Amino acid sequence: MTDTYLHGTDVSRTFGDVTALAGVSIDVPAGSVVALIGPNGSGKTTLLRILSGLLAPSDGEVSYDGPDAARPLGYLPQEPTFRPGFTTRETIGFYARLVDDDPDELLDRVGLDRVPDRRVEALSGGMTRLLGIAQALAGDPPVLALDEPASGLDPGMSQRVFDILDRLADDGHSVVVTSHDLPLVERSADRIVVLDRGEAVAADTPAALRERTGGPLHETFTSLVHADDSVGIHTEATR
Repeated sequence: MTDTYLHGTDVSRTFGDVTALAGVSIDVPAGSVVALIGPNGSGKTTLLRILSGLLAPSDGEVSYDGPDAARPLGYLPQEPTFRPGFTTRETIGFYARLVDDDPDELLDRVGLDRVPDRRVEALSGGMTRLLGIAQALAGDPPVLALDEPASGLDPGMSQRVFDILDRLADDGHSVVVTSHDLPLVERSADRIVVLDRGEAVAADTPAALRERTGGPLHETFTSLVHADDSVGIHTEATR
């Protein structure tokens, strides 16, 4: 039986009179990638921040049942930022020292070992995102929560980011990720949770979701969400 490291049960969140999430339940098993997909404003980032412990739910609960770790969960925001004037190795070294990790190994895990002396302000958008993933990996947390890790990146770099997620799952990590890139989600995710207007309207494997319409994943997605909300989702046709 596969261990499940992270549980969200009937999670709700309101901001004033606006309901961002309404009774969403989710499990993130070890050795798997769970993708949260949905239109802009559907609650993906809110749910990810609640699962990460960065935001308290208005109702429901989140529990961690993974192995003991100095840092149980690593988090990547949509737009990671780093203090300018420092190299990639100096930057990741700061975070590595906090959890007694090896900065060179962290850079190697994300493919930045060839640019240890490059200053962070000279990194491309994709490399900045990779450095953010390295930061999230400091201390080797059992759970990784990544918010749009491939957003705005070229197809090659997006593929590289999702390759890293695949390797993390293969190594036994629990990975929960938000993304608008349906082809990459379909390739990498073991389970997909579809959010629309704060509710989980479907949760299943990519294959099972495709079977709902007999076509590609984006057709199922379009059938599940409100038509006026589906802007911003990347399919093969829009890439």
